Amino acid sequence: MCRWAAYIGKPIFLEEVVSRPRHSLIHQSQCATECKSAINADGFGLAWYDEREEPGLFRDVSPAWSDCNLKSIVQQVRSRLFLSHVRASTGTATSRNNCHPFAFRNWSFMHNGQVGGFEHFRRCGDMMIPDEYYADRRGATDSEALFLVALSEGLDHDPCAALERATARFEALSRARGTAPHIRMTVAFSDGRRLYAVRYATDDKAPTLYHRWSKTHQGRAVVSEPLETDEKDWQLVPAGTFCTFEGARVDMKPFIPQQQEIAA
Repeated sequence: MCRWAAYIGKPIFLEEVVSRPRHSLIHQSQCATECKSAINADGFGLAWYDEREEPGLFRDVSPAWSDCNLKSIVQQVRSRLFLSHVRASTGTATSRNNCHPFAFRNWSFMHNGQVGGFEHFRRCGDMMIPDEYYADRRGATDSEALFLVALSEGLDHDPCAALERATARFEALSRARGTAPHIRMTVAFSDGRRLYAVRYATDDKAPTLYHRWSKTHQGRAVVSEPLETDEKDWQLVPAGTFCTFEGARVDMKPFIPQQQEIAA
């Protein structure tokens, strides 16, 4: 399982989430406390928005705790909206193309979790990606495939419904040709204006997802694990929930992929 953290609000230096807190994302890359593996050393990545519509992107394969370029960048880059991720591979290669976040035009996307048995039906998963998006299939992960299928399902028009449909399609493949647990995931993604997040699983073990509004920064962090252990106002997102964060506002609604049938 990976760890990730996102932010939306008044511009801050990325280090306020990625490196400075006592349980920052870099700290979680080697000392995660709320996932199966404490070590997330199979690469890292950042996506951030500033004046241009498309996000900046920086990804590499080294452990986040040992990369001096990452530490320098987060000290110097300020952003109103960014995604950050440390990776623990569920089977695919440690390569830059498999590191999150992924980006397509103005969209950025990152994922924690798994599609059960994806290695057994990866070709079928890839075939669900239309030609319009397949040229941006750079890596081999279930996460990137889910993102591209969600784009094809209408992420621009209805982000929740599009991701529900994409998740349902992968869930159906896992039920027909993969293994349980079929889906466990938290996802964060953005169009450069709003931040979206999802917590979902087909069993009772959905990965953790928290959010917190900071009066000091006038912004909200959305994270896999709280960034400070002494802050008691982190709010746990219920499983099966789709969240929209914009300004100080939080909207939550049920996330319910409709089951589909696929021949085994």
